[in-house]
Amino acid sequence: MAKIDSVHLTKRRWAVLLASCVINLCIGALYAWSVFSAPMAAHLTETAGKEITAADLSIVFSVGNGLGFITMIGGGFLNQKIGPKWVIFVGGILFGFGFVLCGFASNLTMLVVGYGLFSGLAMGLAYGCTISNSVKFFPDKAGVVGGIATASYGISSVIVPPIANALIERMGVSKAFIVMGAVIIVVVGVFSQMIVKCPDGFCPDGWVRPADRKESSQKIQAVDRDWKEMLRMPIFYNMIVMLFFGAALGMMAISQASNIAQNMLGMSPSAAAMVVSVLALFNTFGRIAAGIISDKVGCIGTLRGVFIAAMIAMVMLYVSGNGYVGLFYAGICAVGVCFGSFMGVYPSFTAAQFGSKNASVNYGIMFIGFNMAGLLGPLIVSGIFGMTGDYRYVFLAALMFAVVGLGLSFVYSKIEKASQRVSRI
Repeated sequence: MAKIDSVHLTKRRWAVLLASCVINLCIGALYAWSVFSAPMAAHLTETAGKEITAADLSIVFSVGNGLGFITMIGGGFLNQKIGPKWVIFVGGILFGFGFVLCGFASNLTMLVVGYGLFSGLAMGLAYGCTISNSVKFFPDKAGVVGGIATASYGISSVIVPPIANALIERMGVSKAFIVMGAVIIVVVGVFSQMIVKCPDGFCPDGWVRPADRKESSQKIQAVDRDWKEMLRMPIFYNMIVMLFFGAALGMMAISQASNIAQNMLGMSPSAAAMVVSVLALFNTFGRIAAGIISDKVGCIGTLRGVFIAAMIAMVMLYVSGNGYVGLFYAGICAVGVCFGSFMGVYPSFTAAQFGSKNASVNYGIMFIGFNMAGLLGPLIVSGIFGMTGDYRYVFLAALMFAVVGLGLSFVYSKIEKASQRVSRI
């Protein structure tokens, strides 16, 4: 790459990161469903002439949250063909259109199509490109940038719900959906035009790519692996299973945080809602903090520490069931940090292991581990509580997940060392 291009892109990359964060903040509105569900249930009850509860609409969020990996992978291929700008642009239009469609919904099917399919799939289309392209632009700060980019998506669960609630109170749930959808289309449409594709092999001006590092998991690999090569490598399966256990142990606490607080500690609904907000804040903090730490000590070292912290957090939550509110808050904050850490580290972890050239597709495939955790984590919680009637046993199960994840982190190191010995032969 010519010197002038390197200088220009080194400056331009910060604008790309800013635009990516704004876009992620918008598509993070997918996690505002809890604000929409009750008023939409009341609206459909009136429209359909039969009672519909918020629980009846839970399938809407499940569909939206469970299909993102499909478009993350597909969007990754499109990113390589036409660049991230237009993939994100289309994703923003489809996401906003899904919200607008919900504004005209008169039955559950329309909600599933609008929120679940259009917005859910569009989220994966835009999110995968913003994350992978941002990390690729910052090989010198891959961990912290991955943390910032994913944190902008996570903080949406704190910022968007109050805005959505205010709109619902002012104009009703249907118009609120339409207004939010229109705003998202405009904002993502504008900021997507600030996105430029990071060239393969980009090196920031003034930064010398290290030939070697003590922490091998942080080293940007000389060989870029495509998805087929990645799937043939044993280390990929170790990484995706490790992601599943890490994300699942977080989901097991996060998905039912309000209910757990009310059931275990007798909190009021408003106090339990505060628990959810605090959890979301620490989730966001964990994404950034883990990214910074991983740039210093390496990805696998960071994840190993996170699994140990998660084990401590689950013990705290289990003991807090005896009525220790302060201990419960400490444990739930730690869980938020741990869960956020996995989301902040894995984009750069994937790029470091399999190269940055095909990071958008590779990370989309790796994200299947997170989607599976999002699907099975809440089901495990419901199953355990249904059998025992006590949420504390959920934390014991999550503790076992953390132990398994910690063990997998050591297996990772052994696999990596073995592969390095083979490559030197």
